[in-house]
Amino acid sequence: MSLKSYLNDLVNKNHRAFQQHTNLRWMNPYQAMELENQRDSILQSFSDQVNWSFKDTKPWVNSLSKGCQLCGEGQWSCLFITGLCNANCFYCPASQQADQLPTTQQFEFDSALDYATYINKMKFKGVSFSGGEPLLYFDRLVDYIRTIRKACSPEIYIWMYTNGKLFTREKAEILGELGLDEIRFDIGATNYRFDTLKFAKGLIPNITVEIPAVPEKLDLIKGLIPELIASGVTNLNLHQMRLTEYNASKLEQHPYTYLHGEAPVVAESELTALKIIHFVDDQKISIGVNYCGFQYKNRFQKSAFRRKLAEVFVGSIGWITEAGYLGQLVAYKEESPLQPISISLENFLLQHDQYHHVDISFFGLSLLQKKESVIDEFEIVIGNKTYLASQKATSPVLVILKDGFNALINIISGKTPSPPERDDLFFIWRHTVIETGFRDYM
Repeated sequence: MSLKSYLNDLVNKNHRAFQQHTNLRWMNPYQAMELENQRDSILQSFSDQVNWSFKDTKPWVNSLSKGCQLCGEGQWSCLFITGLCNANCFYCPASQQADQLPTTQQFEFDSALDYATYINKMKFKGVSFSGGEPLLYFDRLVDYIRTIRKACSPEIYIWMYTNGKLFTREKAEILGELGLDEIRFDIGATNYRFDTLKFAKGLIPNITVEIPAVPEKLDLIKGLIPELIASGVTNLNLHQMRLTEYNASKLEQHPYTYLHGEAPVVAESELTALKIIHFVDDQKISIGVNYCGFQYKNRFQKSAFRRKLAEVFVGSIGWITEAGYLGQLVAYKEESPLQPISISLENFLLQHDQYHHVDISFFGLSLLQKKESVIDEFEIVIGNKTYLASQKATSPVLVILKDGFNALINIISGKTPSPPERDDLFFIWRHTVIETGFRDYM
């Protein structure tokens, strides 16, 4: 499958998934040219004070919080402390209608100590608490934070998300005493009021406003920035709005244009976020602003957990790709084509000239609760549950002949930033490399 075929499949998938929502305005080629020109114009207006992190997918100015850095590095676990929320934001991508056990990566942790054990086993350097609205279950939140502070490294960075509706001075004092490093407020949930946010000033070291970049709120957000700074806010995180089954009925009432991709997103939301970065950059305002777009999330957050599992469980033969997959090579010599030789990536790079062809395959790792009692090297025990790292092939075995070795080596050595045209090489590229920069609109 080539890049064009891959992208075409994404377009068809999105149309099928949202075919009942007839008022959605999907991007067409003429709009794509117009909006790309707008985006290029904004990006060209950035000064050299605007930074680009994580393979040019995250632009930011002034500062980037430690939590955001750990997220991009794949050193972060986000625990959804509840699925219930007391707000009704039109842009929310999740249902937020029911309480649930604290969950991360589809694992449920009804014990704070078990979750702390999981953090230690996986060697995470940061933990966040989200929801739903965590403050609906404040005692539960306190229990998990307190346990992590006792059972995990004192260096671990802890932050939480809230809409602020239930935030009080008393809660701020408790969270500060527990060692919460950062608190993030979605002021969009309170119609951009942030009275309770001020309770965190002086008690919680880092105060962030994290909101979707809603296009019609551009001028309002710009106007609020001085007051946010006065309230103790040091960072403004701007998300790209995403279309899901939960918010489609609400979003289609707005005149947004939807971009195709691994998940559909609002084109104007990206432009709004970039305009706010330009505004802060141009006016030399002292607040950190970063754009957390879908391309960044999909590439780095998706690969982070795969890579973390692979780092814990990978064997000596396979290698971990930048995209977080486990790659494996089997080589064949010309004089004995029926005798496969499992080789490491390092040996292949050094000795590839002696091989006639190689089979290359990729695997994703996932943790499954173990049913059997057989001891296995790929297992971790968390509380009274044992989890097994399961290897699942994510591609067919691809055969690369000797004349393709140079192209293969360039890909797995990170020397092919653009996707190859050849179908098999594109497949390898997609499992090996994290794509750089923004995509063209489609």
